[in-house]
Formats: sequence, C-alpha cells, structure tokens
Amino acid sequence: MKDKISKKKYDKLYKKVRNSSFLGTVLSFSLLMILFVGIMVFNSIFFLEYVFESKFAEEHRRLSMVSDMRDHHGDPLEMEEFYKENDISFYVRDDQGTTLMQRGDDTCTFEGGVINMTEEQEHFLVYLDEEENYFYVKGNHLKPKWDELVSWILEHWKDDESIKELKLPFWISMEHEDKGEVFVGKAYLTLNVHDMILVAEIGAVILILAVFVLILTVVNIITGIHKMNNVIRLYHHDPVTNGYNWTWYQKSGDKRIRGVFTKKSNWASVNLMLRNYRSYCVCHSVESGEALLSRIYEVLEERTEKKELCAHVTSSNFALLLKYEDEDHLKMRLHEIMNELSKVEERHNLSFRAGIALIPGVVSGSEEASDRKKLQIKDIYNNACAAGSMVKDTVNSGLYVFDDKLLEEQKWRDIVHEKRNGALTNEEYKVYYQPKYNPKDDTLRGAEALIRWESPEYGFITPGRFIPIFESDGFITEIDHYMLKHVARDQKTWLSEGFQCVPVSVNVSRAHFSERDLAEQIRDIVDAEGCPHELIEIELTESAFFDDKDTMVETIKRLKTYGFVVSMDDFGAGYSSLNSLKDMPLDVLKLDAEFFRGEFDGDRGEVVVSEAIKLAKSLKMRTVAEGVEDKKQVDFLAEQGCDMIQGFYYAKPMPKDEYESRMNGQNNLA
Repeated sequence: MKDKISKKKYDKLYKKVRNSSFLGTVLSFSLLMILFVGIMVFNSIFFLEYVFESKFAEEHRRLSMVSDMRDHHGDPLEMEEFYKENDISFYVRDDQGTTLMQRGDDTCTFEGGVINMTEEQEHFLVYLDEEENYFYVKGNHLKPKWDELVSWILEHWKDDESIKELKLPFWISMEHEDKGEVFVGKAYLTLNVHDMILVAEIGAVILILAVFVLILTVVNIITGIHKMNNVIRLYHHDPVTNGYNWTWYQKSGDKRIRGVFTKKSNWASVNLMLRNYRSYCVCHSVESGEALLSRIYEVLEERTEKKELCAHVTSSNFALLLKYEDEDHLKMRLHEIMNELSKVEERHNLSFRAGIALIPGVVSGSEEASDRKKLQIKDIYNNACAAGSMVKDTVNSGLYVFDDKLLEEQKWRDIVHEKRNGALTNEEYKVYYQPKYNPKDDTLRGAEALIRWESPEYGFITPGRFIPIFESDGFITEIDHYMLKHVARDQKTWLSEGFQCVPVSVNVSRAHFSERDLAEQIRDIVDAEGCPHELIEIELTESAFFDDKDTMVETIKRLKTYGFVVSMDDFGAGYSSLNSLKDMPLDVLKLDAEFFRGEFDGDRGEVVVSEAIKLAKSLKMRTVAEGVEDKKQVDFLAEQGCDMIQGFYYAKPMPKDEYESRMNGQNNLA
C-alpha cells in the first residue's frame, strides 16, 4: 500500500513541479551563456595580448637596431639625420645614473614593469610615457588599458577618418652590461586600421553571439513559463464545469485565511450541495446533469466577489469561500444565491443545502493571528460539510452554521473512534436484556439483547450515542459478532445452571448482508460457545430487506436450516413491509414502537395493529409488540392475539444478573 503524501510533502512537490519547468532552463542557459561569453572574452584577450606582444617585439627589434647603430656607425651627422627622419627619442645612462647621451624629449616616467615575451621566453623592463598613458602596472608587469584604448579608438576614428593608424608611446629599457650602460628608447604600440577592424569584428561576433544566447534564453524562459502555466491551469481545472477544482480551492483558500491582509477579514467556508442530483441524472442523463452543474457554477462565479473563491468539489458539491460582515447578512446572501440557483433549470425546481463554517478575522500580532497560521481550509470545509449534513431533507433549500454543539458532536465522534477497539478488547460493552412477556398469562417468553457501554473514563453510555457512529463507519459488524458471542455464552451458562432459558434475539445490522457466508458466520460463533441454536433469534431490521433481496432470502433460508429463529424488527417503520413479508420466510414479526405512541386507542392505529397481527398469524408468524407502556395497550394486544410484548410496562432493559433473577422467578412476573 502506498504511503499517503503529507500536506508538507504535497506542497513541496507542487512547488517543485511549478518551478522545475523554467527555473532549470533559466539556470542552465544562464550558465551556458556565462561560459560562452567567458570563453569568447578569454580568447579575445588572448588574441589582443598576442597582438600587443607582436607589436612590442617589433618595437624592441627597432630600438635594438638603433642602439647597435649608435655604437657601430661612425658618422654622427648621418646618425643625427637618421634620428630626425625616424622621430627617434632615447637617452643613455651609466651605472651611476648620469646621462651620457640624449636624443629627443625625455618623457619617460621611470614607472613601469616587465613585459613577458612568450615566444622568445624573455622579459623586458618597460616604462610608462608621461604624455599619453594607456598602460598600467599590475604587479611587476605592464598591461594595456584596453577600455581606454577602445574608447580612444572609437572617439578619434569618428572625428578624423584620415587616421589610418594609432601610435601609443611607452619606453623600453635595454642594458649593455659590457659597457655598464643602459639604453632607454621611446617605442610605439601602433594599431593600424586592419588591427582595429579585426578587434571590432571580434567584439561584434562576441556581442552577436551573446545577444543570440540571451534571446534564446529569454524565449525558452517565456515558453517554459507558458507551459508551466498551462500545466497549473490543467492541475486546477475541473472538467465538468470548466472552472476550478478542489485542489485550487485548497491552495487559494489557505492563502486567503492566512494572508497578512486577508486574514483580517471575516471568511466563511461554505459547502453548497444540489439535492437529488443522482435522480436528475437518472431521469435525464449524466451529460445533462453535468451541463446543469456547469450552469450552477456560472451563477456562483457571477455571485462571488473579488478575492472570494468558488470551486466544484465532487459530484454535486461546490466549495465557496465568502467574505461577510455578520452572520445574518451571510445567511441572507446564501438564501438569495440558492433562490437564484433553484430557477436555473426551467422544468425543475431545484433545492440545495448549505453548510457554513465561520472564520472570524484576526488582528495582526495577536495570539489568534499566530494560531491562524495553523488553520487549513480543508479542515474548515470539512466542518462546513458536517454542518450541511444537519440540514433536514425537505423539498426546500436550507442552511446550517457549524456551531459549538456540532463541534462537540464531532469531538465525541473522534473519541468513539479512538476508544472503540480498546473497549471491545476490555469488554466494556455490556449485554442488557429486555424481557418479552406473553400478555395473556404474564409469563416470560423471550428477551432482546441490547448493548450498553460502561466506560471507565466516560461512564455509562447509551447506545444512541455510539451505535449510529458504528453504523456509519462499519464497526457495527464487530459489535454484532461481540453481542452474538456473549449472548450465546450467557445462554450456555444459564442452561448449564438449570435455568429455563427462553430465546434471546440478537440484532444483525444490514451491513452484514453483503457477506454471502453470514449464516455460516453466525452458526460458527454460536457453536463455539456451545449454545443450542433454538435459543438464539436473529433479528433483522426492515430496512435491511431492501439492499440485496436475493442474498437476504438465501441467508434467511440457511439460518432456518441451521435451527435459528429469524425475525423482522421495526415492522411498519418503512414503506414496503407487505412486499417483504411476501418473499421472506420469517418466524417472528415485531411491530414498531411508533404504533403505540401518541393517540392509539379507538382509531385507525388499532385497526392497523389488529390487521397486522392477523396477517402474521395467516403467514404462521409469531408477533411481538415493542414499546408498550400502559395496561390498556397490553389488554388490547392480548385480545388481538399478540404473542409477546416488550416494553416498559413489563420491564426496561436490565443487566445480566437482574435478568437472571427474572428467569429465577419461574419465568413469570411473580
């Protein structure tokens, strides 16, 4: 069995699904773009460094030639003419720093660093020029200021189209160790038009590729967001009404009731249900029913205001989250909505029921505001559904507000669920017996086994407080087995002790009759306690006869084959009793207690009871009248030939030891 996903894991999974479609793409493409641009920039810098080194090497060779010519050329006048024509500036100093020779302006700053020549595996000392400084010192190395160079190029190239090359000055120092001299010459980093075009082309390529990657990333992000929005819309979409579903209501509802500003408002979670929806679908079609739900949703959507919520939840249930000023105005508004909805279908007057759970607003910073963070809209809506179940089943629309009384009922239901298994194990459920007497001679002829709960924690609990809960959650089948086992055990004990035992009826709920081996289960439980089958009467409620008629008939036949007596309880409480009697091979017919309440004597009630007793006798069935409380009724029933009476006139349900005393009195009312 798969583990149920907690809300925390659900929210985390939802966020992961919501973000994964485009955040991953954004991250991957951004990293790719950064990597690509980085590689291009690195290659460009490497290329420019290579150009720079090539230019420097060229200037270094030129100045080396000038230094060699100064030493080996004999004619000073020719040298002077050569210096002027080639605009050569230099100076020569000895080891002491004394200038031995100077040619041209001395603009050397003597601030510089080393330039590495990777091809020659050499490095040279270079100084900055004080007039035009387009280099900087980094550590012990000289580096070009590429940003200023590019800016200068763009500026001057625009101003003067005649400029074909740019010369950037710096000074190169060369030592002559054999002479003890230092030659420092002015060099130029010359950038011609071809160099600049090449640099521009590289920059343009980098820019174009970067823009392309950027556009591709943006397009992919937008596409991812669009796809994700479609997924989220589908995730929140209700196919029946083409509106929102329960998932959206949960996500949006939690935000409304917990939001910084919205939590200050009064909110009401509403469960609105269209009654008799299944009957409508049977009479028309499922498609027509869904079309009706769609029209209802449209009306609800029109009637909800900004920030209020409306969603189709399940079948004919709609979930609303409405703002309200006070409870009376909210009720009035819902009545107006239901009145409008009742006229959606022209040929039918629709009816609705509404359950309301109120969520009063809180002030920021208060203790209630802190507790509000723990609220979940699904819990509030569940309270609204519980309130809706309290609306009476009538032809008219109605509403009910979840209140403290209903809250206590819900808490009690939780307590019963929590304690039921332990109570079964500890045998806190006790069997009470209500005797059945023959009204003609007041002798004991039978009894009905009834359950009571004696809880160490909650005291004596009547069946009306827990049996309906067990019937709704299916635990009633465990109670049936428990009661049958204990009654069979008691009957066996009394029989062994010499009591004149009479049959005891044990109720079997309708939930059991989906089990085709029910008769065998009953037989085996009774046999395990060693009780004779004729001392156990199996009592079935009239409503059980309408579930699976064929299975019911077969089960009754097998029970009778095993020697059990079978009776129908609550005869007259339903609407198909006569039809049931026609087909069911029953032994005992119990007249419902409602026959004997209110005005009974001298009118139609006596006629109905009299004819029911005659009908049972004609079908060879014994009759039991339950709920009889006064002597006049007893006399009437005795006169009509009723076989047994069960009611407060003779005895209330009593514990086992008190019932033993009744049997000990020779089975009569001594």
